[in-house]
Amino acid sequence: MGLLSVFFVCLFFSSAFAVDRGNFKTCDQSAFCKRQRAFKPGQSPYRALLETLELSDSRLTLQLINDNNKVHLLLELYRLQGNMTRVKINELKPLKPRFEVPDVLIAEPPTEPLSVLSKDDNGVVLSLGAESQRLIVSARPFRLDIMEGPEVLLSLNSRGLLAFEHLRLRKDTNKEEDGLWEETFKSHTDTKPNGPTSISLDFSLPGVEHVYGIPEHADDLKLKTTDGGDPYRLYNLDVFQYELYNPMALYGSIPVMLAHNTQRTMGIFWLNAAETWVDISSNTAGKTVFGKMLDFVQGSSEKPQTDVRWISESGIIDVFIMLGPKPSDVFSQYASLTGTQSFPPLASLGYHQCRWNYNDQEDVKSVDQGFDQHDIPYDFIWLDIEHADGKRYFTWDPHKFSQPKEMLQGLMDKKRKMVAIVDPHIKVDSGYKIHNEITSKDFYVKNKDGGNYEGWCWPGNSGYPDFTNPEMRAWWASMFAYDQYEGSMENLFTWNDMNEPSVFNGPEVTMHKDALHGKWEHRDIHNMYGLYVQMATAEGQIQRSGGAERPFVLTRAFFAGSQRFGAVWTGDNAAEWDHLKISIPMCLSLGLVGVSFCGADVGGFFKNPSTELLVRWYQTGAYQPFFRAHAHLDTTRREPWLFGPENTALIREAVRQRYALLPYWYQLFFQAYRTGMPVMRPLWVDYPKDTATFTIDDEFLIGSDLLVHPVTEEGSRGVTAYLPGAGEVWYDVHTFQKHNGAQNLYIPVTLSSIPVFQRGGSIIPRKDRVRRSSACMENDPYTLYVALSPKKFAEGKLYIDDGHSFNYDTKKEFIHRSLTFANNALTSRYLY
Repeated sequence: MGLLSVFFVCLFFSSAFAVDRGNFKTCDQSAFCKRQRAFKPGQSPYRALLETLELSDSRLTLQLINDNNKVHLLLELYRLQGNMTRVKINELKPLKPRFEVPDVLIAEPPTEPLSVLSKDDNGVVLSLGAESQRLIVSARPFRLDIMEGPEVLLSLNSRGLLAFEHLRLRKDTNKEEDGLWEETFKSHTDTKPNGPTSISLDFSLPGVEHVYGIPEHADDLKLKTTDGGDPYRLYNLDVFQYELYNPMALYGSIPVMLAHNTQRTMGIFWLNAAETWVDISSNTAGKTVFGKMLDFVQGSSEKPQTDVRWISESGIIDVFIMLGPKPSDVFSQYASLTGTQSFPPLASLGYHQCRWNYNDQEDVKSVDQGFDQHDIPYDFIWLDIEHADGKRYFTWDPHKFSQPKEMLQGLMDKKRKMVAIVDPHIKVDSGYKIHNEITSKDFYVKNKDGGNYEGWCWPGNSGYPDFTNPEMRAWWASMFAYDQYEGSMENLFTWNDMNEPSVFNGPEVTMHKDALHGKWEHRDIHNMYGLYVQMATAEGQIQRSGGAERPFVLTRAFFAGSQRFGAVWTGDNAAEWDHLKISIPMCLSLGLVGVSFCGADVGGFFKNPSTELLVRWYQTGAYQPFFRAHAHLDTTRREPWLFGPENTALIREAVRQRYALLPYWYQLFFQAYRTGMPVMRPLWVDYPKDTATFTIDDEFLIGSDLLVHPVTEEGSRGVTAYLPGAGEVWYDVHTFQKHNGAQNLYIPVTLSSIPVFQRGGSIIPRKDRVRRSSACMENDPYTLYVALSPKKFAEGKLYIDDGHSFNYDTKKEFIHRSLTFANNALTSRYLY
């Protein structure tokens, strides 16, 4: 049996060096998506029954009826604090409750009073308070419009694509139609005891050409139209060596879309954890720049508009409309709903060294010494699945890692740390404590027949803990206690991989949708599974220190709210130039929807990078929030000193630049924790009226004050960077040369070049005495880099705390200073 499991895993893995698209569904192969997409824009069958309207201080309720099948729905409208509107639609009297997503919202969102401005047989007009904002409910057909003055900001069901498949009893029939009650994909059959339960709703955005978000996709920052192709898919999947520039699902899903034009930024948050598809169409799609100019010259009256359609397999419609109007307002609105990026330990913002796998304790010691010998700083060394005893997580291989505490103490003596992988698939083995305890407590996910769900993953036959169960999460957290996780110490942190969840022999390499989490099917909660794993792991790290120390947990799968629990990376990329390029828009997209702590495997996980690609990837990764090199088991070793002294020096310089800027990174993560502002962000966030920035995704801002244009082309001799801001100036951080804003600047480059610019008018704190780890630099002096604006003025911030505990919050032990340079003098003042 052991030989069989090894053979199966190897077979799976060897066949996965290029993604097999046949393993993953298209919309046409997903029965509910195909059904919903068959509905075309037109007259909606739904109308509002105005006589059922009820208005309280906090909400409006109204029944809708589908005139085709006479099923009644319940519409709930809420005006939320902070310029948001919530729309919920559910069956009025479902046969049984439909799933509503728990644990994502940090609290029930506070409401503000709604008031009726007018009402007649055609509809109702409601006041949304500020700036003459109104919500218009049209009755026949049902439609919602949010207006500000004479302008329509957003419409719901304006194209008539609201569709709500109600729960029903199965009729006696031998014919299975449209996958309503059963669906087969490849060799897997999905039984559907609840029948068809999918939902759909369309949104129209007048005046909008640019929409962003809904990660995770390996695609451009600006979302494309999906006419003539598949919609963007949100369904957490283990996709090896994913393809680029297509809407296929990847490891995580955040159902949040941002819409932006020169007048306003808005957001749509579709709170649903089931498989979801998002269609985007635009009346300007396909028009060339010349065509748009011709429209302008000829006086075309067609206003740009983007239409979006959300389709989910189950659950209810629960959507939050975030009305901005500024980008920063949308970030704070979304943060008020799902929380902000967790404030990470300072060390986790340093450099991380990883591969699958460091062979044993001697290998770890040798790599650690190699960094010292080559004068390259690092903070974390990582252990992948081979470190455990037969891939039994929470254990150590008794031969290769027989003295884990000795190994961890050796790292601690140098003020360094380790991350070990703990995946959520548990080896089915009666000699394994973790498996036995989960079994005895009945904490495993169940199959459709009520037995423990089992599938294949790295250990072979595996069970999958039901992380939706709070008792299971509490038990999992308790396993990180020092007296439970044998060999662990306070400098050991955690990596949750494979938590989509990955099931090698499951449909689409994941769990069967008819598996059971208590009374709910896996189809209802699928995209939340990874969030729950990271939540429980982070809580375990906090508890092991008695609540004193901040956790660090990296996850591959994620959902809305995952930002509260740690970091994310872009998964199993490849050592190819296009994968280096795509890391930028992938992390930018995540930052826009709350997840600031993002990075990509430096060097590429699969394949072997050329020396030039490796150097360029270090230079790029040094300016992305999560900075980790990682490599596949079958790749050649690629520690930074293995490519000759010249390339070692180039990599060393990139890593040292990262460490010098740690005070700035740390201050930005504190700001993200406080406000929801992304750390790594597109240029349009800070220059929202500059249309030249709206599609830029080969350069980015770190905070407001650093602009980075990595070199991502092979053999490049120069790059062209757009420096935004008419009347502003930017300084090359390496030469201090000054350049005017609002221009495309050509920059000659060599292999040592990392084009980075500091905004005139800013003050950036650095630590220029770089040592072997961030903790070794704790007591070193700060250097303030003052870049003057044309008016000879500059300002910035400095944030300092102990770098690892919650004392900044529980005891208010921190220094937060506002820095100002004016009239040739530098001053500072206290900030809370």
